[in-house]
Amino acid sequence: MELALLFPALLLVVTSLVQYGLWFHARSLALAAAQHGVSVARSYDADHSTAPAAARAFVDAHGADTLVNVATTPMSAGPGEVGVEVTGRAISILPGIPGPPVRQAAEAPIERFTTAGAP
Repeated sequence: MELALLFPALLLVVTSLVQYGLWFHARSLALAAAQHGVSVARSYDADHSTAPAAARAFVDAHGADTLVNVATTPMSAGPGEVGVEVTGRAISILPGIPGPPVRQAAEAPIERFTTAGAP
């Protein structure tokens, strides 16, 4: 009798832990994709508008099944900087229920040559 009451609670805990792990992995993937996009776009003499495309290619290559409904958008990080934001949803283990949202961003200064004393 006690097991009949305890088992649903235990099943809920296990399901929640697995879903948390999937969300954390999707979050890590989104952050890595944003950092990769910024790294590609900030290198010297690169086209700075390539950050979203590079981030999307990273997600497609390393975890398209982990992160769904992916959108990559450029961020206005300020003058001399480049940024990208990756959003999407983690996959859900429960059918019919969407996974938790994921949103990560990265920004960095653009590499450039300067003269001595220049800002």
